[in-house]
Amino acid sequence: MRLPINLFLKIALSLITDIEKFMTEPDWELLKSFLHVYREKSLSAAARALGKTQPTIGRHIELLEDALATNLFTRTSTGLLPTEQAHKLLDYVNTIENSVKSLVRSVAETTTETPSGIVRLTASKVIGVEVLPPLLKKFQDEYPLIQIELVLTNKTENLLKRESDLAIRMTRPTQGDLIAHKIADTPIGFFASKDYVETHGTPEGFEDFKDHIGIGPDKAPHITALLAKTPFKSQTDLFSIRTDDEIAQHQLIRNGAGIGGMQVAIAERDPNLVHILSDQFHFPMEVWIAMHHSLRSSKPVHLLFSFLKTELGDYFKAP
Repeated sequence: MRLPINLFLKIALSLITDIEKFMTEPDWELLKSFLHVYREKSLSAAARALGKTQPTIGRHIELLEDALATNLFTRTSTGLLPTEQAHKLLDYVNTIENSVKSLVRSVAETTTETPSGIVRLTASKVIGVEVLPPLLKKFQDEYPLIQIELVLTNKTENLLKRESDLAIRMTRPTQGDLIAHKIADTPIGFFASKDYVETHGTPEGFEDFKDHIGIGPDKAPHITALLAKTPFKSQTDLFSIRTDDEIAQHQLIRNGAGIGGMQVAIAERDPNLVHILSDQFHFPMEVWIAMHHSLRSSKPVHLLFSFLKTELGDYFKAP
């Protein structure tokens, strides 16, 4: 049963008032400053993010530490290091922040017929740079009032703690309370530029790799599974140029620096790239999209989830 809009707004305003009362001890401004200092690891960076001065943020942290009778940060040569008490406080502050965001989003969604709101989407750097831009442009053309916060990281954002609303992941999500859909199994293959092949030729088998320049990860743990399908035992045996930044790997490959691994669906769209040992090596990788179960009734989140499920499916299945 849907609530009349006037009644919904009255309840929403009441909840906001209750939250504001709850957040007065300690003051919500202090908690916001704490949250940004924790994330940025410096007073100056937190001040820039909040549009305040560094002394103001410093006073906020001092007042919060006085109110809680504990130290929240220690100064180190690399920045402010959170204490154990800061780690414990973080979960509570994240919960408050996400509750406020969810409430504001719910009010916005109810007060307009056109879908609107903010959706925080996380994806790997490769997917974010190579795949998502034209898809998100298409989505924005259709839903111009839905704002997207795109977080590109190879770390797994915690959907249960609402660090993101939607996540595109290259492994099966294992957390409970998630709605997850498998998009595809996309293979990884070896590729080189046409310029590299013209200059160095192509290996006919893995034993020929010793005569070529390999490009790949430095310390990425998942490389162990890939190397298990080859005669090589370590990164140093296979890769002469090593970096854990996959975008850098792609650019090195495209610029003729050597042979490296890429998602076949991405590489085969580039006419400058040549598939190396295509009949000897395939390393399948799963692609999933997931969201928190509690967001199933959020129209903006649901729209983007359904859109990406379809569009990514078409992308990875296309030749």
